[in-house]
Amino acid sequence: MLSRRALLLSAAAGPGPRIVFTGRGRSGFLNPDRRLEWIGEDGRGLRALPVPQDPGAGFGLYGFFRDGRVLLQSLALPEGWQSQTFDEYYPRSRTRVWAADLVSGRLEELCTRERLSSFYSPVCLLPGETRLAVTVLLNGKSVLYTMNLDGTGALPLTAPGEFVYGVSLSPDATRFAFHSDYHIHTCRLDGSERREWAAERGVIYFGSSWSPDGEWVLFQTCDGKRDPAHDWSRIGIVSTGSGEIRWLTTPAAAWFGASFGEPGNPGGGSNQPQWAPGRGLRVLYVRRIPGAVTPWVFATGRRDTDHFNRDYRPDAARGGTHLVTVNVANGKESHLTPPREGLWDFRPQYSPDGTRVCFLRAPVGQPPELWVAQVSGAKARALTRGMRAAGCEHPSWAR
Repeated sequence: MLSRRALLLSAAAGPGPRIVFTGRGRSGFLNPDRRLEWIGEDGRGLRALPVPQDPGAGFGLYGFFRDGRVLLQSLALPEGWQSQTFDEYYPRSRTRVWAADLVSGRLEELCTRERLSSFYSPVCLLPGETRLAVTVLLNGKSVLYTMNLDGTGALPLTAPGEFVYGVSLSPDATRFAFHSDYHIHTCRLDGSERREWAAERGVIYFGSSWSPDGEWVLFQTCDGKRDPAHDWSRIGIVSTGSGEIRWLTTPAAAWFGASFGEPGNPGGGSNQPQWAPGRGLRVLYVRRIPGAVTPWVFATGRRDTDHFNRDYRPDAARGGTHLVTVNVANGKESHLTPPREGLWDFRPQYSPDGTRVCFLRAPVGQPPELWVAQVSGAKARALTRGMRAAGCEHPSWAR
């Protein structure tokens, strides 16, 4: 039987599942005017979530509670940030962690007690939903903690001198995977039994995602010297039993550092490969059309003020990206979306039942639209065309 909240959500967004996404603002990559919105899978019922907004802050979605509430982070940039570099102002930003009711808009602030830093990034809820994992910025470094929902009982899992990111929880909720200083690690929920699994000098090992059977960790690598923009990556997996590494793509075959959008309002951020649901191990990733070049050209050596640092050069653009699944057992690839000149597909997310995928599509020089398709690629359709002038970001299926 559906809960009252689920029934209200269904009525508000129209029939069928809902997709929650970030409605992009007008102020570029760090736009504080971004807002959470939802839309029905049928393309009806577009609306902003009734969440009170922090002045000068934008909300991001980080997970779901069993009762349907969402785990949010708000971020407010510090005063005077426009005159500073990204590395100077971003660590001084103020973030807050929330549990939000999508129907009423009621907010409950989490992690308020015994605060360790002004900058908390939620990772995930832990079993029982009385504790959560959080990365905390301390002296310019990112430390992984678990803590009670109110912020008390904080337990550090990693050292204060390393930078931890790309954290994921294993399917049995007993281990974390993450990259620390761009090496792939795992540990227990208390930080014990830590082990490094994949590393190479001069190569960025980024992100982590556990296979459904808990035997493999998915990651991507980028050669930062040859590719300082971090545009392209190679997809790999490592066995947490034997340490075996399997490469699922050739180098620079996947779109890593996504750059997109229209002049005056660009967007960016990392694309992450993910495991496909269902039987057999398959990985979904954003594949580069061979030789593709984005219209946003990285400005090597320029003072970085926005963590984007690119110039719009549509004359330099060619190719695009599309969505592909690869079979881990035999390396066979299947196209979920076809390769098309000038189209950049990215940010795919599987529906909870594994039958559909939502994703973003950004034609050259235009804001990204929200699309949905069956996992075969059939019945692909745009959901927000003409509805979101500034475009969409970070879609996720409501649970």
